[in-house]
Parts: sequence; structure tokens; C-alpha cells
Amino acid sequence: QVQLVESGGGLVRDGGSLRLSCAASVSAFSTYTMGWFRQAPGKEREFVAAIRRTGGVYFGGSTNYGDSVKGRFTISRDNAENTVYLQMNSLKPEDTAVYYCAAGRTIPLLTDMARYDYWGQGTQVTVSS
Repeated sequence: QVQLVESGGGLVRDGGSLRLSCAASVSAFSTYTMGWFRQAPGKEREFVAAIRRTGGVYFGGSTNYGDSVKGRFTISRDNAENTVYLQMNSLKPEDTAVYYCAAGRTIPLLTDMARYDYWGQGTQVTVSS
């Protein structure tokens, strides 16, 4: 059973930065594609970013970002620490949401939530104006 634990959320002012972490209790972490999603109150869960498992060659690169966060957020992974990160810069009030970490092994389309097998409990990010 894979467990994912997010941390790093909190309250930040408009224009500020946060770094989210997701620690995975799993063997062969490098073989999992990892993603970040978010859900704001009253809205559907949406794709934020994802990074593919290590070792492949991917058309278009190994990372993908939602349009609303491109150029502001960066996803990375540390396979030695079984951790994936989401660096969030230039935060805006509309980034306020619960952020979820997700993992899966076979994910042809990174934005497809249904293909992720494991989910964390989420961490709250609040951006004040």
C-alpha cells in the first residue's frame, strides 16, 4: 500500500512563495509518475503539475503543468528521499485550494485524474490579497 503525505501548505500573501512536499512510503519510488492536483471550495479538482517516472524518454518532456500555473510553479522529485516537490512562486489568491499529491504507474495522459492510483490527504494553501 502506497501512502502519500503532503506538507508545506499554509497562509501566504499575494505574490509570495511556498514549497509543498509529498513524501511517499513506497519501494521503487522512481517508477511512479507523481502529480499535484488542487481543489478550491465549490470547484472541481484540477490538474496542477506532474512529473513522469524516472528513466524514460518522453515526447514533450517529463513534466507538465496546468495553464494557470505555467511559469510560476515547478515540480521536481528526489528519488533518494521518495519525495516530490511543488515550488510555487508568484502566488495569487486564486491559487487558494487544498493541494493533493497523487501517484500512479501507468498514466499516458498526465492530466487524467482517474489514472492515478494513490492520493494523499491534502494540504491547505491560502493566498491572501
